[in-house]
Amino acid sequence: MIRMILSSSSEAAKSYFSESLAKADYYINDQELKGSFHGKLANRLGLSQEASKDQFFALCENKNPITQDPLTMRTYENRRIGYDINFHCPKSVSIIHAFSKDSHVMDIFQSSVRETMTEIEKSSSTRVRKFGKMDDRQTGELVWTEFIHQTARPTENHAPDPHLHAHCFVFNATWDHVEKEYKAGQFGDIKRDMPFYQARFHKVLSDKLIDAGYEIRRTKSSFEIVGVPQHAIDQFSKRTNEIGQIAQEKGITDAKELDKLGAMTRGKKASGMSMAELRDNWRTQIKESEMASEPGMEINPQIRHTDPDKLKEKEHRLTAEISVNHAINHGFERASVMPTSRILAESYRHAIGDNRTTIEDINTTLQEKKSLIHLKEAGRDMITTHFVIEEEREMVYLAKEGLGNSSPLYTSPPEIKGLKGKQKAAVEDILTNTNRVSIIRGVAGSGKTFLLKEAVNKIEAKGKQVTLIAPTAQASRGVLREDGFQKAETVAKFLNDPKMKQEIKNQVLWVDEAGLLGTKDMVSLLRVTREQNARLVLMGDTRQHASVLRGDALRILNTVGGIETSEVSQIKRQENVYYREAVQDLANGAIRSGFNRLDQLGFIKEIDPLKPNKALVNDYVQAIKNKRSALVISPTHAQGEKVTTDIRKELQRKKLIAKREKKLTRLENTNLTESQKKDHRNFRKGQFVQFSQNIDQFRKGTLWSVEETKDGIPFLKNHSGEKAAVPYQKADYFDLFDSKPIFLSKGDQVVITKNAQDQFKHRMNNGDFLKVDQITRDNKLVLINPKSQQKYTVNKDFGHIKHGYVVTSHASQGKTVDEVFISQPASTFPATDAKQFYVSASRGRKAAHIYTDDKEELLEHASTMGDRKSALELAKENGISEDHAIERSAEKIKDKSQTPERNSQKEKQLDDLFYEPER
Repeated sequence: MIRMILSSSSEAAKSYFSESLAKADYYINDQELKGSFHGKLANRLGLSQEASKDQFFALCENKNPITQDPLTMRTYENRRIGYDINFHCPKSVSIIHAFSKDSHVMDIFQSSVRETMTEIEKSSSTRVRKFGKMDDRQTGELVWTEFIHQTARPTENHAPDPHLHAHCFVFNATWDHVEKEYKAGQFGDIKRDMPFYQARFHKVLSDKLIDAGYEIRRTKSSFEIVGVPQHAIDQFSKRTNEIGQIAQEKGITDAKELDKLGAMTRGKKASGMSMAELRDNWRTQIKESEMASEPGMEINPQIRHTDPDKLKEKEHRLTAEISVNHAINHGFERASVMPTSRILAESYRHAIGDNRTTIEDINTTLQEKKSLIHLKEAGRDMITTHFVIEEEREMVYLAKEGLGNSSPLYTSPPEIKGLKGKQKAAVEDILTNTNRVSIIRGVAGSGKTFLLKEAVNKIEAKGKQVTLIAPTAQASRGVLREDGFQKAETVAKFLNDPKMKQEIKNQVLWVDEAGLLGTKDMVSLLRVTREQNARLVLMGDTRQHASVLRGDALRILNTVGGIETSEVSQIKRQENVYYREAVQDLANGAIRSGFNRLDQLGFIKEIDPLKPNKALVNDYVQAIKNKRSALVISPTHAQGEKVTTDIRKELQRKKLIAKREKKLTRLENTNLTESQKKDHRNFRKGQFVQFSQNIDQFRKGTLWSVEETKDGIPFLKNHSGEKAAVPYQKADYFDLFDSKPIFLSKGDQVVITKNAQDQFKHRMNNGDFLKVDQITRDNKLVLINPKSQQKYTVNKDFGHIKHGYVVTSHASQGKTVDEVFISQPASTFPATDAKQFYVSASRGRKAAHIYTDDKEELLEHASTMGDRKSALELAKENGISEDHAIERSAEKIKDKSQTPERNSQKEKQLDDLFYEPER
């Protein structure tokens, strides 16, 4: 793991040097490892290799350590001093090093760190502001100190655990070779690309360990050395586990806050111990815990191979071609345009475990891929594919082709009662325009349901049938059916049902929450409506969340395709006029104004970062006691789980749910892409696979456990004891789940996480909020819908359920409650943008409560618009016109020799080209 932590105080940086960096190895008295200066800027400054206190302090004060002159031109009081980029070994590597009799693991680690830091240095830059310019210039020069530590900080009453790690403190300075002066660095891009550098570091480190004779097994986030048992890894994670346990109690997930917590929970300074004494202590720990059969963890032939070539015979080769294809398929399943660094990072991760495939091989293979288009966005290297461009071109053409090609439903606007203003104008436009495709953009809380009902009535009055669909089960079978549209279905159901598609011939297809559609589904809908001569009405809000899958289709049709939208912008949901004005600002993109209005209302509340959930929990429970409908939103699942734990404790304390609880099992979807589901290393014993379609012996809905992996193929077992290999060729037909415990009490609010039926064939939709009505003696779960009072009974191993107190903003879209409570501490800021903030803040009728430990930083992140640029938009910015290509798409679609069947075959060929590795 790599973490990059800002130091914004000179005194704090000096203290950090004296108390942490320079104190080698936290109390090992015979293993001092002095810090050292590195980087091209260190050479330019003429710094000695050893990192002395005086030179470190001079750089903290923005002075040239040799001349004592000011280093960069400006020294602000709140100047950023630098960044601590710290590198952490996988625990098994630290254990092997701790029991090794030489420094070979240390040498491997140190060289891997230095290679990675050299790559980071290459990307260094500075701001260019002279002569009216607003740009960044690459400099390629940094100065940093490197400190290697071999142990973790000790916990109370314990010697320190083995933990090989490095602190590389990078100072905020660089050399501008054009302006010929020292300047402050620009570290934003480096921090943004830290996942890339982490993947690169893991790949370099693992390759070097394989070269040294170790066998590597890849894990979810990194790798471990084969031969070091998991119980030893767990045993020597006391420091991490201690901080993790306290962090969980305090709701801390942010790296900066974890570091603060580490300092607060640090054990008392132990007396110095030699490395030999520590090894004896570690062996004793293993013996006392009875966690190992061996008396020690000495390096031996079972762990370290004497002949590294033997490793090459153990598994098929992970070639650069295979790893890059995996990264491309994985990345472009959910994005139209990807940063080159993210594709490379995924390629590196995939290739961990095979040192024959080098970083250089991967870089070259990606660069030479003919299926890719390399672009630039704000100076950043980006990639899209010919397939994605073609898909977007077809979507835009199909929408444009329908302009003016349909007969109006009404030649003049009919009388419409109950609607006025923009709502009325939107319905009139739908009824009288001559376009096959129409778009209604309705902001959150603008009364789109009333508009929809009136529009459907008028369309049906003309003898036309309206088929209503939505992207999610909650929006279609939940919200729409609750609003009276009993036949509403999901987009997936419609696209997979030939009868439903035939029924829209010469009729109207209406898609609610159309902003959640990706380009692939939008193309399919446009093809169907074209073939069936049907009108397509798309209703959604492009400022709310877009599809999880590739492409913001609704926005692209508007901005690139030129399909005009009917705007419904008058908000009706919020009862308080000032609250309504704040949400109106957010809907219009005036984030700062909306944020300030919310703040003036007292809706944004600053919290103690070490007690981030206390105020929220108290306010939420009070709302429940006042019989108000309430919803808690968090941008991240991790923070949501922390809040859930605290809410349940308080509800039990107030006797609003039962104190007695039962431990059941829940299934958490790993949400792997199809490409990831084709990699056997992502399957672990104890996980479950559930099928959404029938495949050979696998029946739809059946649950199989992951038993073992043989020759690179995971094998599954069902409840009858049958075994079968994972059907890789149909990766889109199944999902992989982790099994986790869930504690439930009578009265608990829960949410269904997958479309399912209960024991009595009653349908439960993904996203349904229910309450625990009863837990029977045989652990059957009786759930109840608070609105309809419908009851559902499921077995204890049903699994597709979780606590329903906290949801992400994406899951909250379409919901309305009296009061919304938003948990938004600094740890959630990476998942914060304008869409998330707008959706979250607009859920309430009466009030929104936003809890944060940094208002200023929250506003900065909330002001990030979060729109994903389409491939066509970025191509145009790079001087590649889409007009000719759209004409090419038109020619292919207009070719009368292509029957619908041939078009379907063409679509399959394109899918194969995109999803299958190149041969």
